[in-house]
Amino acid sequence: MNCIITGATKGIGRAAAKIFAEKGFNLALVARNSQDLEDYKQELEGRSAGIRVLTFPTDLSEKEKVLGLSELIKTHWEEVDVLINNAGIFIQGEMLTEEDGVLENMMNVNLYSAFHLTRNIAPMMVERGQGHIFNLGSVASLKAYVDSGSYTITKFAMLGFTRCLRLELQNKGVKVTAVLPGSTHTASWEGADIEPERLIDPAEVAKMIWNAYDTGPTVCIEEILLRPMRGDL
Repeated sequence: MNCIITGATKGIGRAAAKIFAEKGFNLALVARNSQDLEDYKQELEGRSAGIRVLTFPTDLSEKEKVLGLSELIKTHWEEVDVLINNAGIFIQGEMLTEEDGVLENMMNVNLYSAFHLTRNIAPMMVERGQGHIFNLGSVASLKAYVDSGSYTITKFAMLGFTRCLRLELQNKGVKVTAVLPGSTHTASWEGADIEPERLIDPAEVAKMIWNAYDTGPTVCIEEILLRPMRGDL
């Protein structure tokens, strides 16, 4: 069994890689920092005997690199069982005053990387009549938040993409799930003066992803919404 995870060395992606490795999946880990990838590869292979971890240092903000990544993965694997589009960035600010290009930058990483990677990997699943695609959105996919206008735009778009993809694949045996976590203890919150218990543990999100995957062929969990126990920040 083979699983691709983008944004795989931090936060939710890292936690998802851990649980899928424990379940015996071979992994294709994608992130920007090659040393972080290599370090995590060694850790996962050392902890979960028998799995193989491939690493792909890639800047997912560039379409050509995403397309190249897709083709490179295909040279290693003829089948992909799970694709977790987790890569994303958050840049705080107001739409009318933020620097020019902020929206485009976040759109490239938060939406277009998943769009292009999925278009190249999903046909492998369709051919087999099975597979599962997870797209990481946010509670900001459902409502606007202060100082997060452009980020919210990208996450609304991600949910729209996911819902359209679900409709296109529902009769082809491929499951599609949107994951919509609230404030989660990821790199986006580094340095913030916030009590840890006010943030979701990434391992809890990864557990929900696994649970959604670990269902029978007659059901698809379309959307997973998680919030901190004490509510949004």
